Amino acid sequence: MNLLHRMRPWKFPYAGMTFGAAAFAVLGAENAAAQNCFLIFCDNRPPAYARPGWPPEPELQPEPEWRRDPGWQREPGWQAPETYRPREPAWQSPGGRDLPYYSRIYAEADSEPYPVPALRLSDVDPLYLRKSVYYPTDEAPGTIIVDPQHHFLYFVEGGGRAIRYGVGVGRTGFGWSGVATIHNKQEWPDWYPPKEMIQRQPEIRRVMSELQSGLGMPGGPRNPLGARALYLWQGNKDTLYRIHGTVEPWTIGKSVSSGCIRMINQDVIDLYERAPVGAKVIVLSSRENAWAE
Repeated sequence: MNLLHRMRPWKFPYAGMTFGAAAFAVLGAENAAAQNCFLIFCDNRPPAYARPGWPPEPELQPEPEWRRDPGWQREPGWQAPETYRPREPAWQSPGGRDLPYYSRIYAEADSEPYPVPALRLSDVDPLYLRKSVYYPTDEAPGTIIVDPQHHFLYFVEGGGRAIRYGVGVGRTGFGWSGVATIHNKQEWPDWYPPKEMIQRQPEIRRVMSELQSGLGMPGGPRNPLGARALYLWQGNKDTLYRIHGTVEPWTIGKSVSSGCIRMINQDVIDLYERAPVGAKVIVLSSRENAWAE
């Protein structure tokens, strides 16, 4: 009994528990950043950047409503708003050994009376950039052959070779095919839209003025005919179709025009120097193919 009376009453070891909790918290804090833990509760999932689907796909900005309209920008003279910039194409710009070549031939032209800016290569599918190709044909050197179905124009050099250019051609219902000749050529030509076009697009009147040959738009950097135009005639009759430049290079490789053949400005300048007045021009029908590789 005396032994029991001499025993001290049991006390809770507050100091020891406080020290243990503190040590546990410190250890937990050291591992929290690495394991995403809170005390003994840990999230063992891999970090977000290691999970499938990371990084998340960027949300694409929907195309403007006006861009979806089938009739937008279809006629020469219609200009997209200045603030619109076409999306980067899914394809890649030419690289490797080709990049210096294309950067050179599509550089800014500093010898022109109006600005011809360098082509942004990502605006055009590399397939439609200028290229020397194997092209067997019985046509004489200097002949121009247009393949609207595949959006190519060939300048025949002879010896089974041709220079191939990408072009934009007439949309459905506005195409033209046949054999013609280059009646005349013009640098920075004026544009005289036919009456039928003005009736279809009366809004283009606001860029028109009275010129020496009638109602039209003077040549310049915003003129839809671009830096050069080659006028196609059949005998003594003007076909009203042209091979010309464009202020919309991203339309190359597409069927968007009112029948004319549009080219990158640097390309039409190059063709202008090669093709003389009187040169034969063959525009194939949609059922014909111009084979080349």
